[in-house]
Amino acid sequence: MNSVLLFQIEKVYSGTILKRPSQYCKSPYVADVLLDNNEIIAHSPSLGCCGLAEKDSNVIMSKIEKKSKQKSVCEYKIELAIHKEKDEEMIIGINPKLGETIAEHALNKNCICGLTNIKTYQREIKVLNSRFDFAGIDSEGVHFIMEIKNVPLADYIDVPKKERKKYINSIINKSFNEKISYFPDGYRKNSTDVVSPRALKHIQELEKIAKEKKIRTILCFIIQRTDVTHFQTSNVDLTYKEAVYNAYQNCVEIKTIQVSWNKFGECYFIRNDLPIKLEIEN
Repeated sequence: MNSVLLFQIEKVYSGTILKRPSQYCKSPYVADVLLDNNEIIAHSPSLGCCGLAEKDSNVIMSKIEKKSKQKSVCEYKIELAIHKEKDEEMIIGINPKLGETIAEHALNKNCICGLTNIKTYQREIKVLNSRFDFAGIDSEGVHFIMEIKNVPLADYIDVPKKERKKYINSIINKSFNEKISYFPDGYRKNSTDVVSPRALKHIQELEKIAKEKKIRTILCFIIQRTDVTHFQTSNVDLTYKEAVYNAYQNCVEIKTIQVSWNKFGECYFIRNDLPIKLEIEN
C-alpha cells in the first residue's frame, strides 16, 4: 500500500518564525511569526523541535478554532516545518498531536500491519498508572493497547550534539535521503538524564502489561518525513533505548508508520515496514 491520503489539515498558512518565545508572551510554547507581512502570535506545541521551529524557520500553521468567547493569546498553531538542506526541501510534521491523528486515520484505513479490520477501539485509556493513546479489539478478538510516539527528527548520525562535529566528513558525503530517524531527543539538564520520563514510563508499563495479561501491547512510532533509511531508539538516551529493547524481548510489539506531507497540509501514508534498529551497540 503506497501514498494513501490519510487526512488533510483543512486550511494552512505559511509563515516564518521571528522569535520564540514571543516578545509579547514569555511562554516557550508561543512564537512570533511573520504571516503575509503581518506579525502574529502562534502556538508552538513542539517548542523549538531541535531547530525546526526556531527563529527564521519556515513553518505551516492552522488557525485555532475558538471554542468560547474567551480571548486567546494565539490565533494560529504551528503544525509543519519546511526544512531545507543540501538543495532539497522536506515538509515535516512537528506538532506532537499529529502523531495520534495519523495513527487513528491509519487504523481506520487499515494501514497498520497486524491491526487491519479491527473490531473496535477507544482513545485515551488509562491502564496501570498511564494513559495510553488507543485500546481496542483486533480482527481476531484479541484486546490491544497502543501508545503513539511522534518522530519528526532525523540526522545522518545518531550521537549527542557535542560529538557531531567529529563526524562532519561522513555527514558531507551522505545524500539527503540517508538519514536515521530517531526518538527521543530534547533538552535535559544533564547528559545522563532521561529525555522523556513519560515515554520511559509508558514503555515500562507496556512491558508489565505484556508480561501479566493476555493483551497485545504496541508501541508505534510515527515517522513524519521520508528522508530516512531506518528508525532507531536514540543513542542519546541509553536508558530509554534499553527499556524499549527489553520490552520488545518481552513481547511488546514495535511498529512504525511513515508518512509524507506537502505544503497543502495533505498527509499521505507511505509505509509501515521501515527497518527498525533497537539493539544497543557495544
